Amino acid sequence: MRYSLVELAPVTPGAGKTAALEQALGAAEDAERLGYHRFWFAEHHHTTGYAAQDPAPLIAIASRRTSRIRLGSGAVLLNHYSPYSVAERYLMLQALAPGRIDLGLGRSSAGPLVDHALRRDRQGAPVEDFFSQVEEVVGYLHHAFGPGHPYESVDLTHGIDGVPEVWVLGSSGGSAALAGGLGLGYAFGSHINPAMTGPAIERYRQSFTTTRFGPQEPTVVLTLNIVAADDEELAHRLTWPARALRTLGRERPVPTLAQATAELDATTKAEPSVVRDGVVPPQISGTPESLRAQLEPLVRDTGATEIMVQDMLTDPALRRRSRELVAQALAPIGAGAVGTHQPPIHPSKIP
Repeated sequence: MRYSLVELAPVTPGAGKTAALEQALGAAEDAERLGYHRFWFAEHHHTTGYAAQDPAPLIAIASRRTSRIRLGSGAVLLNHYSPYSVAERYLMLQALAPGRIDLGLGRSSAGPLVDHALRRDRQGAPVEDFFSQVEEVVGYLHHAFGPGHPYESVDLTHGIDGVPEVWVLGSSGGSAALAGGLGLGYAFGSHINPAMTGPAIERYRQSFTTTRFGPQEPTVVLTLNIVAADDEELAHRLTWPARALRTLGRERPVPTLAQATAELDATTKAEPSVVRDGVVPPQISGTPESLRAQLEPLVRDTGATEIMVQDMLTDPALRRRSRELVAQALAPIGAGAVGTHQPPIHPSKIP
């Protein structure tokens, strides 16, 4: 099984966005060294906590600093762009790093004011057309507009070796059938909506149709918030910055571990961070050994082909060590090396 990372470029209090972006680019180099399969940059608008507003320039710079790891967007928020511009930009990235570019497509709101500022047409009412936008992006990338289509003659791929891998990202299950129907890979944000993990993946599998646009069989990336340390107590405490951001407000830099320790109440600190009885908490923690025991049954019963890791750590040393230990935990899963002694999770208990 593959393991990957999604990078939000969290901003440390007092450090600023320049430092966060540089740390994010260095993390791509670390991820390649640690054996991660792909490294995606997120897109968040008008936030003080994250520095990654546009994945494309980060992907371009990271492609110069790495040689093997796949690089991509997690995700391009397609509701803010024209499909043509997205296809063109990511084909340029494909030309820069042939065979290494992923185009993850999603949708999200940055709030009414910023959503309005991001729109090109500010006169009419916003239109919910994500499904047709994804289809149009795929049409450009694969020169797949049929006879009589107004864009039939448009060929953005001329002179470019290959095309990016296209993924549909979702956290509610609504995009599962779209991804399956187009034969694309599906990345589910289980860290955002763990209760929908099982139903969304099942819907994707049931709707999957093999096409020339993606993999030949259902391919699922499961995104989880995972942190690791050399002992269980520290690993659990590393979940506290994400909890503080979630419970005490997101409109600020990501709290340090010391800040989160001071801000959170005892009840929030004690919330579970272990996958137990099929229940996936918003943040997962452990040592490499305990993480394998938690995640191997989850991978087996969801049929995920890849786990994508997200974290909210800003301390460089803690972050680097956590990602190193997470790689140690995930690398053997699916190879029969670990976890086979664990009792299976009943499918009805998969959230």
